[in-house]
Amino acid sequence: MNKQMIWIFVFGLLLGCDDVIEVTVPTDPPRLVVDGLVRLADISQPTTTIQIRATLSSSFFGQVEPAILEEATITNELNASSESLREQDPGSGIYEVELDTRFLTEGKLTLSLVYNGQRFEASTQFVPTVPIDSLLQGEGGLFGGDETEVVVSFTDVPDRDDFYLFDFDFNEYLVTEDTFYPGQRFEFSYFYDDGLKAGKEIEIGIIGVDKPFYNYMNQVIVQADGGAQGPFQTPAATVKGNFVNSEDPLNFALGYFAVCQSYTRRLVIE
Repeated sequence: MNKQMIWIFVFGLLLGCDDVIEVTVPTDPPRLVVDGLVRLADISQPTTTIQIRATLSSSFFGQVEPAILEEATITNELNASSESLREQDPGSGIYEVELDTRFLTEGKLTLSLVYNGQRFEASTQFVPTVPIDSLLQGEGGLFGGDETEVVVSFTDVPDRDDFYLFDFDFNEYLVTEDTFYPGQRFEFSYFYDDGLKAGKEIEIGIIGVDKPFYNYMNQVIVQADGGAQGPFQTPAATVKGNFVNSEDPLNFALGYFAVCQSYTRRLVIE
């Protein structure tokens, strides 16, 4: 093969690299997605303002759009009282209401949402937790050496089955249960893959959850590779929460409704 033929061959390969490859991404009809995690940071307060966020699931490359609800109510079955949530700003998809704190901590609670003429409901009860005993920066690493270690400790309540959800900021989450440390002080390390810069302040929270929510979050964290997308975004595969649609069971909402006690502590990275 002479030089002229070689250049023609190479030029043809380069032209072939310019072909556009079209990728067909599977799409499903949009579903209602509800961020209904209510964190109660101070249950000694007489009233508490709660907030939920309603969005629509999107395609892989699509934008997350707010969902405009026709109705949003929360009911306490203990005293058969019901309160309406109102949209914070028109078109925001964020709904809130100020409630008596005891309304949230005593009795079974049901969140009822109406979207597109269909009703979606989820029920829960308040779950307490314990405070973080200590939060320190560690000096350990994992593989690359660029990780940042934080060391968290807390003391479990004896004679009670407890489940915990840890919020490590940046939409990073971890779940744990007290099977192996009932009633004991427990300490563990968490590593941030991307090293945090000195002076960066992080906020870490401990949230009390029940077993169904623990199982739900465990699945979501695995799918999201550490929760990088947050627990109330559309997962790679459908992870069903606790919202049901009694009229059309196949048209259920994604997300979860839970009312949980939480404690937070801050740490400045050195």
